[in-house]
Amino acid sequence: MKSVAAHAYSTRARCLFCLMLLALAAACAPLQPPPRATVYDFGPGPLAPEPATRQAPLAPLVLAEVEASAALDSTAVLYRLAYSDAQQLRPYAQARWSMAPAQLLRQRLREQLGQRRAVLNAAQGMVAPATALSLHLELEEFSQLFESPERSNALLRLRATLGQSGNGSERLVAQRSFVLQRPAPSADAAGGVRALTVATDAAIQEMVQWLEQVERSKAP
Repeated sequence: MKSVAAHAYSTRARCLFCLMLLALAAACAPLQPPPRATVYDFGPGPLAPEPATRQAPLAPLVLAEVEASAALDSTAVLYRLAYSDAQQLRPYAQARWSMAPAQLLRQRLREQLGQRRAVLNAAQGMVAPATALSLHLELEEFSQLFESPERSNALLRLRATLGQSGNGSERLVAQRSFVLQRPAPSADAAGGVRALTVATDAAIQEMVQWLEQVERSKAP
């Protein structure tokens, strides 16, 4: 009996010793850095200037900073699960924007507007013509909305306000909301980013047309 007990004790001791060695080896192994997040933006934009036309350039426009809610004031790529809990914004763990969406939107809009008019920054201190309009944007939603685990759409919602300075204040000229959805080609962050880029470009095109309509209606 003693030899059996001794053998069992020896076996347990060897097992314990092996476990200690494995734990020590794991502790001494070099720590693997966490995977780096993939960084996205809207792409390079126009690669060549627009061809010159005989049409007179449009009036200068003052472009203010784009305002956004606190939930969108980060570089996270966000999504919602409409089939589970649509009220919760969730960030992708391994994907982010190069800048906050409001900044990316303003940069893209400035690129498009600048092809046909002078675009001034409100914070530059440059004196704009008295007739110049000011464009203010509020980004309200910028996320990938999943209708099911396999299907999702980019959802962009923003409000545009046109103002004109005069007598030390700014009066309202026009205001419009834009809501756009575009299907995502894949049910992941990369698909959401592509769809949000398409939705942003579509919103900008609608906004450019709206601006020109407002300006034509104001023309004498």
